Amino acid sequence: MGSDRSAVVLFHGVTMSASAWDDVVPHLTEHHEVIALTALGHRGGPAAGQRPVSVRDVVDAAERMLDDRGIDKAHLAGNSLGGWMAIELALRGRASSVCALSPAGFWDGGGHGQTDGVRKLRRMATLVRLTHRVQPLAVRSASVRRLSMRDIACRADRLTPSQALSAATDLIECAVTEDLLATEEQIAPMAELPCPITLAWSAKDAILPAAINGRIARNRLPQARFEILPGVGHVPMIDDPKLVAATILATTGAMPETPSPNPGLGR
Repeated sequence: MGSDRSAVVLFHGVTMSASAWDDVVPHLTEHHEVIALTALGHRGGPAAGQRPVSVRDVVDAAERMLDDRGIDKAHLAGNSLGGWMAIELALRGRASSVCALSPAGFWDGGGHGQTDGVRKLRRMATLVRLTHRVQPLAVRSASVRRLSMRDIACRADRLTPSQALSAATDLIECAVTEDLLATEEQIAPMAELPCPITLAWSAKDAILPAAINGRIARNRLPQARFEILPGVGHVPMIDDPKLVAATILATTGAMPETPSPNPGLGR
């Protein structure tokens, strides 16, 4: 890999791409070699060979990407679907540590904790597709950026118009959105963790709320470190890249952990 520093591999959420991490990466590079990957079926990632695509397929493809880069084991961090991927890769022995930011996959067999978030993501995807022709002009407005991404971020106005347009294009060109939103897969309970895992939940997550999905996650991974990230939405890389980087670095051991309150989330 050409570096003596340990690697951190970053995984994005559904419909997004490696560019979701662009504002976080500069805060990590002093401590780690950083590799941001784009998932199977997403814009810029490997094409899906067959449909429908499952989360297992996405994880299989991510593992092949690690193999292709000569990475046996690394610190893994991911948001939403990416957090789920990181946890699954850890179960395969590929992680030195995992920082999962509002990870998907923590819902029950009846869809509790999944349905409302899926509905919001589908609504956002429909709106983006219907308005794609006017987006280059519309996203010049900070208020439009903030309003159009309100379900996934609190401060999307801090994105540049170019970043907002790129995120919209990622969504439009994601080939596997419906496959993954319709999945019945989930993360199984773990009596023992395969490596240190931090579950870092966004305090203002409107897609996978901490009070529902975070609670399920704590029950299924009781040995994981759980913390609440203040003032951020489901995709915290948009709202506070420095906070996200600090959370990842605390998990890898490059920075000290800081106590975090967990309001209303008792086991």
